[in-house]
Amino acid sequence: MEKGYRIAVVGATGAVGTKMIEMLEDTTLPIESVKLLASKRSAGKTREFKGAPLTIEELVPDSFNGIDIALFSAGGSISKVFAPEAVKRGAVVVDNTSHFRMDPNVPLVVPEVNPDALKRHKGIIANPNCSTIQMMVALEPIRQTAGLKRIIVSTYQAVSGAGAKAIEELKQEAQALLDGKSKEELDPQILPAGSDKLHYPIAFNALPQIDVFAEDDYTYEEWKMINETHKIMEDDAIKVAATCVRIPVVSGHSESIYIETEKEMTPQAVRDLLEKAPGVTLQDDPSQQVYPQALNSVDKKDTFVGRIRRDLDVKTGLHMWVVSDNLLKGAAWNSVQIAETLHELNLVRVPN
Repeated sequence: MEKGYRIAVVGATGAVGTKMIEMLEDTTLPIESVKLLASKRSAGKTREFKGAPLTIEELVPDSFNGIDIALFSAGGSISKVFAPEAVKRGAVVVDNTSHFRMDPNVPLVVPEVNPDALKRHKGIIANPNCSTIQMMVALEPIRQTAGLKRIIVSTYQAVSGAGAKAIEELKQEAQALLDGKSKEELDPQILPAGSDKLHYPIAFNALPQIDVFAEDDYTYEEWKMINETHKIMEDDAIKVAATCVRIPVVSGHSESIYIETEKEMTPQAVRDLLEKAPGVTLQDDPSQQVYPQALNSVDKKDTFVGRIRRDLDVKTGLHMWVVSDNLLKGAAWNSVQIAETLHELNLVRVPN
């Protein structure tokens, strides 16, 4: 009988950590035990796992003694300190923060796209940015078939990507405006970026800034999509440009993607390809108003693709609309999928 793995979830009380626990309840991964780790102030609280209460423990280096797989989603500063401690104690780390993503020694993995990169891991695997993941799932089958020269993506990202406090801010602002308050009476504290100087309302608004501005007036979120695409697809020649926008949706990121392929493909050929692609659900029937919607993606593991159509001016140009639950495929589910793939490829150490 196959013996299960001992798994730790770091950041167990957060939005993604909670979803990780849910995904572990539904995984094919053989599990012997689950340990929930969080900050000292959360220690002693309980979370259910398969109907039984688990007590949350304070995160310390020795928390990883005897752990086989550690799923991290507690912020980059936590991962920087504790991921190496977990590896030192024999665990394989799947990190959902941005800290290790561009480290040349750390694989950046979307299991449907580049599972073989896991064979190069040295104890830590990075989970890509949520908006990058769904784009990679949708585009990799096309790249494999027709090549990929250029990507221009505009995102419409949910506030849950900025955390539970951002969701609460959206709800409070929306209610205040519906109650007749003016926008000047609102007191935004979080969006577009908690660490930036100014904050703007998100209710009934669209903010063309996610994270702070960086080189060439692109935000860090936009640079993540550019750099992570090159790393995951292992092709720096692909031209990538991104504009990332926060909209007043609770969960589910949407993306308008324009691509130019090396070989011409008809929209129907793309539909046929994506209908069979792993992790993709095709929703593309304009005659019946069938297309992906953020609201319908919530609590679903797949990436939804529709509005596939040719560009009217560029022979190899195609447009599409891509939607996914940013907390699941964009974070928790992709992390658990990585763990499942590590198991399938026999890349987790054998439990004692």
